[in-house]
Amino acid sequence: MLFNSYPFLFLFLPVSLVVYFVMNRFNWYNGARLWLAACSLFFYSYWDVKYLPLILCSILFNFLIGTTLTKTAEKPDSQRKWILITGIVVNVSLLIYYKYADFFITNINTVAGTQLTLLKLILPLGISFFTFTQIAYLVDAYRRQVKEYNFINYVLFVTFYPHLIAGPILHHKEMMPQFADRENKRFNMNNASLGIFIFVLGLCKKVVIADNFAPIATNGFNQAASLGFVESWVTSLAYTLQLYFDFSGYSDMAIGIALLFNVRLPINFDSPYKALSIQDFWRRWHMTLSRFLRDYIYIPLGGNRKGPFRTYFNLAATFIIGGIWHGAGWTFIVWGVMHGGGQVIHRLWGKLGIHMPKWLAWFITFQFINVTWVFFRAENLTQAMNVLKGMAGLHGMDLPSFFATRLNLASLKSYGVEFAAVSPLKLAMIALFVLVCVLFKNTNQLSDNMKPKWSTAIVLAAVFVYSLLNFNQISEFLYFNF
Repeated sequence: MLFNSYPFLFLFLPVSLVVYFVMNRFNWYNGARLWLAACSLFFYSYWDVKYLPLILCSILFNFLIGTTLTKTAEKPDSQRKWILITGIVVNVSLLIYYKYADFFITNINTVAGTQLTLLKLILPLGISFFTFTQIAYLVDAYRRQVKEYNFINYVLFVTFYPHLIAGPILHHKEMMPQFADRENKRFNMNNASLGIFIFVLGLCKKVVIADNFAPIATNGFNQAASLGFVESWVTSLAYTLQLYFDFSGYSDMAIGIALLFNVRLPINFDSPYKALSIQDFWRRWHMTLSRFLRDYIYIPLGGNRKGPFRTYFNLAATFIIGGIWHGAGWTFIVWGVMHGGGQVIHRLWGKLGIHMPKWLAWFITFQFINVTWVFFRAENLTQAMNVLKGMAGLHGMDLPSFFATRLNLASLKSYGVEFAAVSPLKLAMIALFVLVCVLFKNTNQLSDNMKPKWSTAIVLAAVFVYSLLNFNQISEFLYFNF
């Protein structure tokens, strides 16, 4: 079930919300939590019910492991470590089986010349997110930072439907106290108005902006081998904008829906395309994943505590793991290597003490991100390299045909310059929304200053209706695939 769908907006969401608060109104607190957990499981299984047993088994297993870690809190860590390792190994093994089995088989067939049959498994929705969420819970239980003995509470923590499919990645200690707070069990008009405000902005990002960049990016990547200079840049920038408005739009909608239930999810985006360095970018992009990679991979590897070489190794390893987490393919590994290498170069540059102008720092960072997204989007390395070759002018230089016609530049053909049929609208859209990303306030900043008043309600209603009119080209969220 998609947030940007009529069944969700006009049936599932209002029913789940009303019944939840009605049950709390009559002090049926356990029943309300059970209802919300059941709604979340229905939301998950709506796509394919055969994966419901998978998530339930995963939840039951991790609850038992977490409970065991909690009950053995008085014992030395050396005795509890194997419980944690068992939990992590099982979780990672489940992820590897569903997400990477065919990738390994394909590469074995290529290297060894074998003909092993592919499993052709359908990737369960949200498996990366609910797996990382539960690994974080087990580590926190091992560290004696959390404990949970109520199974329904744990089910609700993992499956709470606003975040279930594509994050944000949550921590038990930041979620369950909110569900336990008696004040949060009563409908709150201020939270509801803020939640609707954030949700509508996210919906507009997704269906009005991201979904209009999607066909430009898709058509470009499908014709990667024949793209000229301008067309290649249009393709890469279209995807850079599509991905941001798609994923940040989903996160906004998730945060907005959760606020309707008086639950505050962590912020996941903070104007990442305003970043002045690759380190700054990862403080702003998919912030809950950055937090997970830092707290549960980078720091346990040693962080920056074991000398410069080990720091650089830990940075590279963390981002390679982050790349592999995103998908089964060499393109994701290359993407992770590039980001790990970018982090190392940033650290080395910092040691030189040379400060570049902010505009240059932004330009280099943005172009690095744009190039790395090519690998993130491409179906294979060949397609990615074709797009990059086009961006470098290796497929020939071209100019937009409308530009050449207006300026009477037909004579440039004799110098090998071609003219691409790139519409002015595409170029204007890309220029406009790059400026929006860089110069305008983000959703977090707008929501901080949001005051419930009639003018805001009218504008919001207009944006909502316009977004609904774009439902005729509904597409799934990109991060459902990761």
